[in-house]
Amino acid sequence: MRNYGKTWPIALSILVALMLTILPLPDWARTFRPSWAALVIVFWSLNFSKRVSIGTAWTTGLILDALKGAILGQHALALTVLSFITIKFHLRIRVFPLAHQSITIFALIAIYEFMLMWVDGIVGEAEIGLARWGPVISSALLWPLITIGLDRVQRRLRVG
Repeated sequence: MRNYGKTWPIALSILVALMLTILPLPDWARTFRPSWAALVIVFWSLNFSKRVSIGTAWTTGLILDALKGAILGQHALALTVLSFITIKFHLRIRVFPLAHQSITIFALIAIYEFMLMWVDGIVGEAEIGLARWGPVISSALLWPLITIGLDRVQRRLRVG
């Protein structure tokens, strides 16, 4: 039987990411709101691919769909694809220095946003421009801080 005693920091970080995602922001800041849930899923998928799997990404995405009032399954699909790619290449990505990881995160979050835009386009609500790609830039810039912060949590609480 697996030891699931230290999974609460993972669940708490996902909950905080979901809260930051729906936190009201002024109009000027809304454009560059990072993809908090995607960043947290990528971090845990990189570091604990056995515990934070595609199922965790799917569940987080469904909750995010409900919170944002999006098409049910839109964020779930995008987070699942993001988690799959991250888990598939986690050994390669982890050896990069943080600056190179930020470039990789830029590409991963761009794929995530493209998946969301694709579903929006099918429904006829596609939004193209800075509002769509601002989160990609801000997420890539915040990646080193997210990594350092969650890595400290992981080491202090001995998650994994």
